[in-house]
Amino acid sequence: MWDLRDITIRSASVSEMDNNVYLLTSKQTGAQVLIDAADDLPAIRRLFADGAADTAAEAKVALVVTTHSHWDHVRALAETVEATGARSAAGAEDVPDIDVPVDLALNHGDPVEVDGITLEAIKLRGHTPGSVALLYRDPDGPAHLFSGDSLFPGGVGNTQKDPARFTSLMNDVEERVFGYLPDDTVVHPGHGKGTTLGAERPHLPEWRERGW
Repeated sequence: MWDLRDITIRSASVSEMDNNVYLLTSKQTGAQVLIDAADDLPAIRRLFADGAADTAAEAKVALVVTTHSHWDHVRALAETVEATGARSAAGAEDVPDIDVPVDLALNHGDPVEVDGITLEAIKLRGHTPGSVALLYRDPDGPAHLFSGDSLFPGGVGNTQKDPARFTSLMNDVEERVFGYLPDDTVVHPGHGKGTTLGAERPHLPEWRERGW
């Protein structure tokens, strides 16, 4: 758990693919934002309950954001939206591939505002056409980037050996992430362990050279 000034960040690993589900809870209002309802609704419900302990207000799941449309990131999306009544959001280009009504189609730079929580959508095109990362700026510490499957420790996301897709994703990651955010930014990926931009920045040339 990350206990920040205004919000807490909790996470759970679900499914056989070690998908990360992230929950942001406003300490002041109790509003909650879920990032990637990947699988296992009971585990997600436990995350909601744990998050509710982070606020004196009544906790309410206000929004579920899907970082991209791949099946392993949406298996519990319909159940979660139905159970919570939350709105849903996803990158605009991925909306047609998500079998749940999407209330908010995100484009690059869009603000994502929930009562007490403000995120910024950063479009990272390549893993899917509409892949989106979510940026939270902590007033008292480093920023937190929820990168989906576009950025991991050790490289960018899978582009199925497609040179055009790889170049697109690499360009966006370099320009819109590493060229935009400082080294202390914490990266929360869609699978596995997190990292920081400072830990990954020295390796950008080798990522581009190897092509994956």
